[in-house]
Amino acid sequence: MHTAFFLGSALVLIGAAMACNTATASSTTIPDPALDAPLASAKGEQIAVLAGGCFWGVEAVFEHVKGVKDVKSGYAGGSAAAARYEKVSTGETGHAESVRIAYDPSRISYGQLLKVFFSVAHNPTELNRQGPDTGTQYRSAIFYSNEEQKRIAQAYIEQLNKAKVFPRPIVTQVGSLESFHEAEAYHQDYLAHHPDEPYIVINDIPKVENLRKQFPGLYKAK
Repeated sequence: MHTAFFLGSALVLIGAAMACNTATASSTTIPDPALDAPLASAKGEQIAVLAGGCFWGVEAVFEHVKGVKDVKSGYAGGSAAAARYEKVSTGETGHAESVRIAYDPSRISYGQLLKVFFSVAHNPTELNRQGPDTGTQYRSAIFYSNEEQKRIAQAYIEQLNKAKVFPRPIVTQVGSLESFHEAEAYHQDYLAHHPDEPYIVINDIPKVENLRKQFPGLYKAK
């Protein structure tokens, strides 16, 4: 659970042990996807929806990726009626904490977004958890919106597993995007609004730093 957002530092530190976080920021060097969409010839906007544990950190990473126009934290995989934080936190709604990424396909491909997702945004080998946080709401998932995204995602997972890039198999689910529901306002741009919160400093800022180091050509400062 996300706890102690607005409390003093002592409670935040206690909450950080319980809050959605990862023990260490993911940072794995992986190859480019063998199957990917070519860059578009003209500017436009496409959508990617990804889930990789706590949406605070995943959102923060993609907000620093060149070609990404907007990122929203939210819920995918369940019903509209259940898309509220208190319900999603039970792990019984079918929802996963997710991010909706609006990107310009003339500047970055869907496969390159997945490369960032697998390498620095989260650990794709943890089943229904990220670090100490357990529950289906923290699962690794790719919600595709068309057949091209589905093919690219499935092929990339197969490629990475065959290459044994990770010490364990990737457990990321690949499923159709039925709907995406934005999370409550206090979850949006959480890192930007709480850069000194101990949880953010320990768990999310290192992910953004890994993006800057591992993908200097893709990194943008906000």
